[in-house]
Amino acid sequence: MRNKVLFAILVMAAVTYLIRVLPLIFLRKPIKSRIFKSFLYYVPYVTLSVMTVPAIFTATSSPISGGVGLITAVVLAYRKASLIQVASIACVAVYLIEFIL
Repeated sequence: MRNKVLFAILVMAAVTYLIRVLPLIFLRKPIKSRIFKSFLYYVPYVTLSVMTVPAIFTATSSPISGGVGLITAVVLAYRKASLIQVASIACVAVYLIEFIL
């Protein structure tokens, strides 16, 4: 059992190390491709979205209330509301829908 845990830790460390070192090895020159630069620019946003959006729909007892909260937050953010306002009003919207359903 202990050997399996140690092996798993070593494999995870090697994978993490390789992910960080391989770009340094292969990308020594500045990136000139406009397409590749734009791809790298959007990677953090896509990663955050992929982790957050499914949690929005599964964090509540009903996916409908999660969807209402998401729509409320998107509309408020589009209208340039502050982060505190967006989070607070989206939470209230989810709470009201949960109360109704």
